[in-house]
Amino acid sequence: MRALVLGGTGWLGRAIVRDLLGDGVEVTCLARGATGDVPDGARLVRTDRRADGAYEPVRGAWDEVVELSSDPELVRPALDALADSAAHWTLVSTTSVYARNDEPGADETAEVVEPVDLTQYADAKVAAERSSADRLGSRLLVARPGLIVGTGDPSDRFGYWPARLNRPGPVLVPTSEGRSVQVIDVADLAGWVGRAGRTRRTGVVNAVGEIVLMRDFFRLVVDATGFDGELVEVEDDVLLTHDIRYWAGPRSLPLWLPHSDAALMHRSARAFRDAGGRSRPLAETLAGVLDDERARGVERPRRAGLGAAEEAAVLAAVR
Repeated sequence: MRALVLGGTGWLGRAIVRDLLGDGVEVTCLARGATGDVPDGARLVRTDRRADGAYEPVRGAWDEVVELSSDPELVRPALDALADSAAHWTLVSTTSVYARNDEPGADETAEVVEPVDLTQYADAKVAAERSSADRLGSRLLVARPGLIVGTGDPSDRFGYWPARLNRPGPVLVPTSEGRSVQVIDVADLAGWVGRAGRTRRTGVVNAVGEIVLMRDFFRLVVDATGFDGELVEVEDDVLLTHDIRYWAGPRSLPLWLPHSDAALMHRSARAFRDAGGRSRPLAETLAGVLDDERARGVERPRRAGLGAAEEAAVLAAVR
């Protein structure tokens, strides 16, 4: 089997390439290589996908093509160059395409956003889905992952919590009532994408893990880290008053969402399971992430979360 991965040097891309290689697939990656190199055993064709003739080195028949981008300037030319000769195509999209996040348990039939502004992530992904479907029809798998987590995650959206509870408390946390955590381990997602390509699975699938109540998530983190301090739950309005932000980025409490968007982490996983998808126990993912965080340094600068001084200032104000 021959697979072409459009990308393959970033975090998820490398995981997909490693899985394909592990199953004996001949893998070629087309990328600039700006985010790294490809795993040993894969062939990297370095090119700027926006350049004229970018796809000439990889023209020909492919058993599987994996598209990781949502950029219309990358997606459409790739389809023009490669769609007609691809036996199967996987587009990695996202559950962020959905127009509403207030319907717990919603499945793949839920309404998606209209792609009005293609500079917006969700709009660009919907546009990529539609252009891919137009060109590929029944040869297309659209994989819509939820929050991808695991070792090596560069976003800090998940690793912040085991890293934080690895240090002494008290720890500032959002109120957990009415909230859940739903993630997919990068290794589980990569393994499923590889299997789906080899078996030519098609359609639209939310690639999401099991739903865990947020209070149970924090218990799992406590168990993983051995944390014996206090978790200080603070109401949303108080956090917002102190300029604490939702979800990700500086001054955020990662995984915290407004109640109006809580269903972003409460999607149906039925189609994923029916398509052979499996998600490991969250405790297993946490253990791996904690080891990774300790190796990288739990007090290192982060893309998401609160710094020690920021958290201490808010705790002093609310207690």
